[in-house]
Amino acid sequence: MKTRSLIAALAAVLAASVAPAAAEPVFNRIASFPVADNLPQGTDAATATSAEIIVATPDGAMLVYSDSPLKAIGFVDIADPRAPKPAGIVSFSGEPTSVAVVGGKALVAVNTRESFVKPSGMLATVDIAGRTVENSCDLGGQPDSIAVSRDGTLAAVAIENERDEDLGDGGLPQMPAGDLVIVSLKDGVVDCASLKHVPLTGLADVAPEDPEPEFVDFNGRDEIALTLQENNHIVIIDGRTGTVKSHFSAGTVDLEGIDTKKDGALTFTGEMKGLAREPDAVKWLDDDRLVVANEGDWKGGARGFTIFDRQGQVLYENGAGFEREIAKIGHYPDKRNKKGVEPEGLEAATFGDDNLFFVLAERASIVGVYKDTGAEPELLQLLPSGVGPEGAVAIPGRNLFVTANETDLVEDGGARSHVMIYERAEGEMAYPQLVSTEKDGELIGFGALSGLAPMKDKPGMLHAVNDSFYASQPTIFTIDATAKPARIVDALRITRNGAAAQKLDSEGVTTDGEGGFWLANEGDADKLYSHAIIHVNAKGEIDKEIAIPAELRAGEKRFGFEGITSVGEGDDTVLWMAVQREWGDDEKGFVKLVSYKPSSGEWGAVRYPLETTESGWVGLSEITVHGDHAYIIERDNLIGQAAKLKKIYRVALADLKPAGLGGELPVVTKEEVRDLLPDLKSATNGYVVDKVEGFAVDAAGNGYVVTDNDGVDGSSGETLFFGIGPMNAM
Repeated sequence: MKTRSLIAALAAVLAASVAPAAAEPVFNRIASFPVADNLPQGTDAATATSAEIIVATPDGAMLVYSDSPLKAIGFVDIADPRAPKPAGIVSFSGEPTSVAVVGGKALVAVNTRESFVKPSGMLATVDIAGRTVENSCDLGGQPDSIAVSRDGTLAAVAIENERDEDLGDGGLPQMPAGDLVIVSLKDGVVDCASLKHVPLTGLADVAPEDPEPEFVDFNGRDEIALTLQENNHIVIIDGRTGTVKSHFSAGTVDLEGIDTKKDGALTFTGEMKGLAREPDAVKWLDDDRLVVANEGDWKGGARGFTIFDRQGQVLYENGAGFEREIAKIGHYPDKRNKKGVEPEGLEAATFGDDNLFFVLAERASIVGVYKDTGAEPELLQLLPSGVGPEGAVAIPGRNLFVTANETDLVEDGGARSHVMIYERAEGEMAYPQLVSTEKDGELIGFGALSGLAPMKDKPGMLHAVNDSFYASQPTIFTIDATAKPARIVDALRITRNGAAAQKLDSEGVTTDGEGGFWLANEGDADKLYSHAIIHVNAKGEIDKEIAIPAELRAGEKRFGFEGITSVGEGDDTVLWMAVQREWGDDEKGFVKLVSYKPSSGEWGAVRYPLETTESGWVGLSEITVHGDHAYIIERDNLIGQAAKLKKIYRVALADLKPAGLGGELPVVTKEEVRDLLPDLKSATNGYVVDKVEGFAVDAAGNGYVVTDNDGVDGSSGETLFFGIGPMNAM
């Protein structure tokens, strides 16, 4: 169950890159395509879309994906993979659940059911060039996945007849039972007369009368591997005859070093025993071995992958290895951790001399790239994906890999469903940009980073703080930005009276010059959080909490302090806090920069003019002092193509002359320093994230930016951490 450490893998690849002749190729994302770009003309742009299963034409120049909410399949032109183009859709009367390509035809499995107890579906043949449906066959049930034999003469469709998860706690049996359909193909067209149903009842130990077929795949012998997910079973079927050749339980797995509680803390010290694997996707690695993604969807909770031989012997068990590597890059979904990172999709292909397989973690929005060694697989990379990667296709002939990401958060103003395109080439991995290590033998989990501060006299060393997403584990992290990727090397837990400090929403951090820290706490009346300045000593203990004065409280709103920095030393120290948005006593378009002098308890403020945008809101996310200026992040709350404002401005310290609260406040003059949109677009070639939350200038004068990944809750989980060079040159 040993998995090569991601950090070790990164080091190996980077070391190899020193000698170009021996450099190992790596995958990097080169483009992202928002599926909404394929909406027909005249359709409301806010219409929900979803890229689920994705395939490519034989020449690798066109992608075809299923879009269940839109009741369509979509096409993406990737003749130039760095500039994917919308290429239209084909609509159906039902919901496409899966798609495959044979020559110039697309085979589409369509769910047309009336209800759970009256399942129905069809298998349609679509001419790709003409975008027309040529024929369709009644499948006699609700289809899930589809696969095509290597020679393109057979198709297999898993007829799931899925269960109603709201009926009897989603328990089995729920009739009618599912089965497998095998059908012959001629020049990519389905021969409906050849359609054959393969019964699967009586095989599994779990609800044998109600098999729940999930995923199918062919090997080179025209044998079909089929998972029965809720039944925790795997079946091997002769594709030519429909004969069941073998079947076996997927078994159980014991997990150690995992987070077992949804408690606002990342604690990877728990264990769970006897978890049913409940596999989702399955892929043959060769004609005798197969790999399954253990989603643990129903009663399980498994969160890795397993390699079996054709008789069911476990050749390799990943256990919690994949998940722990994901946690090291900040993608662990604590709010949804019953199934952990939820491996669901798989792809396998040969690139050059390397046999690779790809494991898609839906809840972590990550793809693990593994090298099949014939024994223990080697983790090569973790690729950032869109939200909820569901399907993937490898295109080795073009050195491309593509993911389909099903989640569309348009109703919440979040990221849209995306297709992500990666290229394999020599070079350095663009992601992750920040990884964690262990402290006292325990993995440091991180996420939702909301502020940065430099360490005095230590170039490349920074502190970061997490926000209220991890309410039970408020932490000040130490980052070594001289490493590549940057590394979290320490974690100082914030405590109050010996226990983890509650009711904190730390949105900014700065050092006090004596080994301790000042934190900016953003208030939220709904959570009983107070707008406050908090002092933490070198041990992480809160020893002072300073509430905002009545003059500020009179106009307070939820969007409060979003950064903190300090000017001066000793009794002359003045803290400055950036208020994110207008409060009740602010003129529209202006926010406060608030000052506090710890030695005298004196408060003051100035007014800061905000930019304007056509949609969303604009606010401040950070303030930090370097040299003669205070640097401020100003941003909108928009994401992806809608994002228009993510910038760093600066205000001269000589202009920061606070007036007393409750009266007229002076307006400062700001100067634009850097537009971060190009950085955010090019960092990993994904969509632009909304929350640029942290900025600091280190002891050598170099600027660093970090984004808040919202704890992987309604987010792709990507934490971008990058340098922008010497600030004195700007």
